[in-house]
Amino acid sequence: MRVGLVQQANSANYRQNLDASVRGIEQAARQGAQLVLLQELHTSLYFCKTTDPTCFELAETIPGPTTDELASTARALSVVVVGSVFERRTVGLYHNTAVVLEADGRIAGIYRKMHIPDDPGYHEKFYFTPGDLGFKPIQTSLGRLGLLVCWDQWFPEAARLMALAGAELLLYPTAIGWDPRDEPDEQARQFDAWRTIQRSHAIANNLPVLCCNRVGLETDPSDAGNHAQFWGGSFVCGPQGEILAEAPTDAATVLIADIDLARTARVRNIWPYFRDRRIDAYQEITSRYRSN
Repeated sequence: MRVGLVQQANSANYRQNLDASVRGIEQAARQGAQLVLLQELHTSLYFCKTTDPTCFELAETIPGPTTDELASTARALSVVVVGSVFERRTVGLYHNTAVVLEADGRIAGIYRKMHIPDDPGYHEKFYFTPGDLGFKPIQTSLGRLGLLVCWDQWFPEAARLMALAGAELLLYPTAIGWDPRDEPDEQARQFDAWRTIQRSHAIANNLPVLCCNRVGLETDPSDAGNHAQFWGGSFVCGPQGEILAEAPTDAATVLIADIDLARTARVRNIWPYFRDRRIDAYQEITSRYRSN
């Protein structure tokens, strides 16, 4: 399977951002991509830097304007597209939602972000209700897609549950960056940790992983100084964590990679993690914390 990832820099202009996403999908399709992954919240700036009630005006329904246009693009190009929507379920109830558009334009399914961060410059709990659809892969003509979103990528439980439910790929639309005030050594540690945790999900579950991140400096509209230099670095890795393709940290990019889905079975036969899991001894994994 040939896949494409559209890593883009964003502005405050919805039309400009969506046009950039569509152009990226078109470019990926011209290069033979059958599946195209867009970054988290690709139609706007990352508005969660502050807690501003007017930002709820950015939210939309599913189906809605963004999914309609992505569906039209998917249908015209005969590609599967994974987009990201600030979903308005009803007034006062919003989600950070990934949407899968089939190659014929149908909505194949959605995933609502389960883990919601609340950190300086990432005030997502103000905007997003935690997902209520669980960790269920979405069936497409290309296979079963295990969608997870950004902060979800730090939790091995989420990747494992997607794998146990039959996901054939793990996909992470993402928005993460450096605080420009951090020292270069700290920035390097953060970036390395981000890549390493996602590669570990590939290894532990013998699944290819696609991670699409945004890029560029987005300034804090408040006086708090929580600017974000989104670090790009979108990548695709195989079922042993091997890097198949990687985007730069400082430029918009359409990244293309070829994935051999048959390798999962071959790797699982020689690294049989699922066989050796001690499901009789994992009950305490659902504890919040154990002090002894």
